[in-house]
Amino acid sequence: MSRIAAPSVFLAFAACIAFLAAPAQAQSPSTHQHSFSGAERWAHVFDDPQRDAWQKPHEVIGALALAPDAVVADIGAGTGYFSVRLANMLPRGRVYAVDIEPDMVRYLAERAKREKRDNMVAVAGEPGDPKLPARIDLVLMVDVYHHVDDRIDYFRRLRGALKPGGRVAIIDFLPDAPEGPPKAARIPAERVVAEMKRAGFALAHEHRFLPRQYFLVFEPAR
Repeated sequence: MSRIAAPSVFLAFAACIAFLAAPAQAQSPSTHQHSFSGAERWAHVFDDPQRDAWQKPHEVIGALALAPDAVVADIGAGTGYFSVRLANMLPRGRVYAVDIEPDMVRYLAERAKREKRDNMVAVAGEPGDPKLPARIDLVLMVDVYHHVDDRIDYFRRLRGALKPGGRVAIIDFLPDAPEGPPKAARIPAERVVAEMKRAGFALAHEHRFLPRQYFLVFEPAR
């Protein structure tokens, strides 16, 4: 979920990644046995301003070309890195910030209230079910895909939560990215496309401006 040069906060985060043998669990529907409680502590890592240089959040949101009243689910929202930006850029829309870690959900709700983002709603998901309270125009999953168990079944069921014309955007680490999850845990873009096809989705767009991650947008296959 994060990175950049010494002695940045990200290096401490990268050390945590190595210790946990997994990337930041914010943005994951499955904990894989790792606890990410202590949201205030993780916020210093996930929301490190240096992340913006390589994550390019505003370019990502711009590339998604969302309608002003779009309903978006940020699954595995963590401390809200993308959720708060989406809420700010969609004043007439709604953002469901979903996480399965109770402390993250608490933090997301408090952050929405503190920052007066009435269109951002914290949602307590489950590992196999994001518990979305409404149908969605866009599902965003950043550094989450490689955590999902039973991916084919998960995304087949997620199709039912999409509005007509709804999309799923998946951003995750490239196999040769200098940081991120252990390389054995990374899933190349080609495999994501193949798995999503099995789940009933077709690749609609592939954006290539992120230096360390692929950025794939899927639509339900006709």
